[in-house]
Amino acid sequence: MPELGNLAATGSLPGLLRQLSGLGGCTNPVRLAGHRTEHRPDTTTGEIGPALRRLDSAELPAGDLLVRCGNRRITRCAACAETYRRDTFHLITAGLRGGKGTPEEVTTHPRVFATFTAPSFGPVHNRPGTRPCRCGRHHTPDDPALGTPLDPERYDYETAVLWNAHAGMLWRRFTIHLRREIARRAGLTQRELPERARVSFAKVAEYQKRGAVHFHAVVRLDGPAGGATPPPHWASAELLTDAIRSAATRAVVPGPVLDGRSHTFAFGRQLDIRTIHGSDLDGGQALTDRAVAAYIAKYATKGAETATGTLDRRLRFIAELAGMNLPPHAERLIRTAWALGARKDLARLRLRAWAHMLGFRGHFSTKTRRYSTTLGALRTARAQWRRLQAAIARGEDPNPQPEAEETTLVLGHWTYAGTGLTPTEEWLAASLADIPSTHAPEGDDAR
Repeated sequence: MPELGNLAATGSLPGLLRQLSGLGGCTNPVRLAGHRTEHRPDTTTGEIGPALRRLDSAELPAGDLLVRCGNRRITRCAACAETYRRDTFHLITAGLRGGKGTPEEVTTHPRVFATFTAPSFGPVHNRPGTRPCRCGRHHTPDDPALGTPLDPERYDYETAVLWNAHAGMLWRRFTIHLRREIARRAGLTQRELPERARVSFAKVAEYQKRGAVHFHAVVRLDGPAGGATPPPHWASAELLTDAIRSAATRAVVPGPVLDGRSHTFAFGRQLDIRTIHGSDLDGGQALTDRAVAAYIAKYATKGAETATGTLDRRLRFIAELAGMNLPPHAERLIRTAWALGARKDLARLRLRAWAHMLGFRGHFSTKTRRYSTTLGALRTARAQWRRLQAAIARGEDPNPQPEAEETTLVLGHWTYAGTGLTPTEEWLAASLADIPSTHAPEGDDAR
């Protein structure tokens, strides 16, 4: 590689390696051009003093400032997706066992793990393992036929896409009914419930092999101030389970009327609700908080492309599908979403923009405010830890005394310069993959 020789000759190679190692394995970083300067203003006059430290992208070995892409999709960037998975794991875990600002008393609150599925849009190949499918065959777990319709011509592709498009609204309707059901079982009015108890939850969306979205959720019953307060005496996992089951049945979202056919959306009949126990297994059978957090975090980095073989990015033109060699079932779902997106009465659903997601446009990971910490707080803590390590590397005092601290004014201007790495940068980044990188502490050490 000629460029590699030039880097070695100019002495820029060590700096470029340090810049690439700071990406933490990100393979599709955002390139920014610009500068950043730090000034210490005069406390008496308010005037900006000379620059204490300056960062100019033109002086960096890569020629640009490289910033992690932060993509949660494992098909787009495995390193950033792993960071997102770990953050989701800690977010869910904090709401189950405490930590990161959530009191450990939440372990005593009623908690359940619930899975909400989509209804049937037509029979599909299923039952991997020893039981025969309705087609009469025994499918292996990796059989590409799993999740595909037995008869594609009779499968309701239109309703399948519209279900995905309304799934987020259906979840919101469910949460409204859940609070009503809890209040009714507690003998309270809906207005009185917030003064006695609060429902906290965290959920992720997952695609089944047939391309339909379903939800996994941790639901917790707290006191009026969330996890910081004990639940009322009447709160129990049994009451919460009954309320969820009833609310899931009552939740209905009216859909559009297309060509004389009305659509109404509700959850499928399969509803799995299990009580979450402590951190230890009970005879090897109980569902633990760690198992739930790991299960939810696993699906936080997966989209439709990992389940159905569809796309992980938006389409500009439907003609792009011609050269993509997608599975027939996934391609037909995309084409159905694209066709429905041309209808003016469905414009609010933006189905063409979300055709690659088979119509689903909701957030993959959501939670209530009082469930636990936030992804933003975890990222801020990680950034502070990295700044601390950088200060140590420069030989600065990582913990200056309060009296030594002064106000610093930061001025910066950055513009987008592209994404990705050059071939030489890709080769160097791959050579760093086997070298352990320095990350912020995980688990209990990061609390």
